[in-house]
Amino acid sequence: MLDQSSNPDTSTIDPLSDMLRGLRLEGVTYKRCQMDTRFGRSFADGGMARLHVVSGADCWLREPGGAWVEIPDGTGVFLPRGEAHALASSPDEALLPFEAAAGTRLCDGVFDLDCGACKGGPIIFTGLLRFNIDASHPLLRLMPDVMRSCALAHGGDGRDAAVPSLIEAMAQELSLERVGAAGILARLADVLAALIIRSFVENGCADATGWIAAVRNPDIGRVLAAIHRNPEAEWSLARMAGLMGASRSGFAERFARIVGETPARYVARVRMYEARQWLQRDGIRVAAAADRLGYESEASFSRAFKRIVGVSPGRLRAAASDGAASAR
Repeated sequence: MLDQSSNPDTSTIDPLSDMLRGLRLEGVTYKRCQMDTRFGRSFADGGMARLHVVSGADCWLREPGGAWVEIPDGTGVFLPRGEAHALASSPDEALLPFEAAAGTRLCDGVFDLDCGACKGGPIIFTGLLRFNIDASHPLLRLMPDVMRSCALAHGGDGRDAAVPSLIEAMAQELSLERVGAAGILARLADVLAALIIRSFVENGCADATGWIAAVRNPDIGRVLAAIHRNPEAEWSLARMAGLMGASRSGFAERFARIVGETPARYVARVRMYEARQWLQRDGIRVAAAADRLGYESEASFSRAFKRIVGVSPGRLRAAASDGAASAR
């Protein structure tokens, strides 16, 4: 997913930038809704990322895990995997499906929803977004369920001043109904999501493990960025430890503690994700994928692939071929 033209062992000054390089979002639909002062809306698991912008009043977010957290006015909320969640004026409000509201099409992919008769509550702008990688990619799997521009929400130091400007620009695109608004919103949403991720990383809005902790850590972040730049490389424990300047045992312990799994397991998942893309998207033969990843035999590659992905590479490739044939 990332630029693989550079040397995979090059030291990374900013691992976050390296890991976000090449990560792109494409807007599918955008919806704007003026809420009542009292409201509750649920969002089903759509299999894609969700972006919410709340403007005009505070509200509450029920996270995918079930906990309610307060969302201040002007906050951007990003759910990278788009799992089921809810927005409400208070946690005890009854929830109605957001998608059930009648909508007026403003332009391609942009809708204005009728979410209540009295109004007076916040305006919620929501986007259903697709990454150029899918939810099974290790990079997305390590992201937290919810990220938000918490520096703004908690009186940050002003480094995220671009966030409210972007939110205002998105609101103007929706309200003015100008030609090309959908395309402009998609680009603004891409930038806004990246800023929310950066704000979340920089301002301590996550626990001590997983992807956020890893990219905060310059040593582990450097290793992760190198793996994602060139997943086809031979990533031995010694090579990864050398990037961090640590012993193999010290590196392995630190990596597992911060990332939440062993270096070998993480590398294997990254490599098998790449192989899955080759088989499904590019239609290459299983033997070719095994050779590209340096496996001694097609059988050993197939066993490793099935253990991690859950289906044999041959079956996956055949299903992709059948789907492509039926679409013709």
